[in-house]
Amino acid sequence: MKVQKTGLNLSAASVSAFIAAGLLAACSSTPPQQQAPATQTATAPQAPAQTAPTTSTAGTQNVRGNVPVSSPSGSVYFEYDQWAIKDKDAGTVRAYADYLQKKNGGEQLQGNADERGSREYNMALGQKRADAVKKALTALGVKADRVETVSYGEDKPKAKGHDEAAWAENRRVDFVAK
Repeated sequence: MKVQKTGLNLSAASVSAFIAAGLLAACSSTPPQQQAPATQTATAPQAPAQTAPTTSTAGTQNVRGNVPVSSPSGSVYFEYDQWAIKDKDAGTVRAYADYLQKKNGGEQLQGNADERGSREYNMALGQKRADAVKKALTALGVKADRVETVSYGEDKPKAKGHDEAAWAENRRVDFVAK
């Protein structure tokens, strides 16, 4: 039997030899662990805590079946003058959707903008950002009435500077428990 894939010609014997070599390489040469002395008592293993991809125990916690549901940490950040959610922030939105589906109560999405632009423009931009995150959450199964949106425009900066690094921190939507 000949196997041809991506330009390689391998016989059945060479495939078998390759697999056997891999199995031998996987064998451990470390000595076995010593058994615990007979005087020690064994304890039952602890059940792992349920966590989202990025979680913080500082958030609101609810208990369902003795397992705490922790609020994910993080904000969703945006490009200058944009309200489209970036691919790198999709995980944060997904983690919040999972969290909201497990917890009681709702969440407030606080839209923010950097200091550039008029106050009115930045209020509208912050609202568009909060609405975009709400739309993403509802697309992931969160009921719309569990999520409230509000815009703070440029009024609630996270960073106080007047440069691109500070502006990037201020173009965001924050999740706040209601």
